[in-house]
Amino acid sequence: MKSIYSKIIIFLIVLGGNTANAQLTEFQSMYFQNQYLANPAMAGTDKGLNLNIGYQRQWAPVPGDPVLMNATVEYNSGDRVGLGLNVHSDKAGLINRTRVLGTYAYHLPIGGNDQKINFGLSLGASFASIDYNKIVGSIDDPTVQNFKEGGVFDGDFGVAYTSKLLTIQAAVPNLHGLFFDNNDGTKKYVDRPVFYSAVSYKILLSNEINDFNIEPLVAYRGVKGYKDILDLGARFNMPEHNINLSGFYHSNESFSAALGITLDKFGAFLSYSNYIGNNGAYANNTFEFGLNYRFRN
Repeated sequence: MKSIYSKIIIFLIVLGGNTANAQLTEFQSMYFQNQYLANPAMAGTDKGLNLNIGYQRQWAPVPGDPVLMNATVEYNSGDRVGLGLNVHSDKAGLINRTRVLGTYAYHLPIGGNDQKINFGLSLGASFASIDYNKIVGSIDDPTVQNFKEGGVFDGDFGVAYTSKLLTIQAAVPNLHGLFFDNNDGTKKYVDRPVFYSAVSYKILLSNEINDFNIEPLVAYRGVKGYKDILDLGARFNMPEHNINLSGFYHSNESFSAALGITLDKFGAFLSYSNYIGNNGAYANNTFEFGLNYRFRN
């Protein structure tokens, strides 16, 4: 019986890891709605207090499927300094991971047309734990006992060039993994992101910058333990109607579409990702929901 229990425990842990391996999901809101998620240099780019929350999981839930949640707070009093707080939760199988990071960003004006060079550094901690309530068998099994729980120092670093039309950015997430990667053969972080870069340009469809426009975006994500991912997409903005629509193709064999709605200081975001090719045979499609509120402008 102990052998059977051990196999069940190992299966559940691997299930959570393989599900994450298969999907390699990121929050779709990081491309446009909440760029602070991917790059700390984008924290506090606008004056005021900005709150965001996000939730993502598979469309058809299965035991051990990944559930991702985030909450961010950004503040800029109107000067060059942006401050932020980024809380991220990732649950897959028996394993729970949480990151809590504080962010300091500096936005340096370099010319007209609202041109800026932005720098951002996030520092905090990452925590890993096992949900013992989901274990079928004995919690004293070596498979469970050998899992390294607890917290480690962590952080993100990013830079960006921004103007009214053009945005160029690059970020290095998970600094702990970059400087203190383990060499004992243990895969501590499943398919850990190691680099993010993106370029977007807003194409005006009228003479007014706040009127209809389309913003193509190309992003490149480096991933440890998996092939790098290219993201190609665009967002169609309709400010007069308080709506935006976006679509992406991701080279890890998935498509995503999103709808954003803004009503005064309140915003909502909904996206759906569809997996195709080989991944579509064993990776469920995902949905994401987000809310945003701006206290001051």
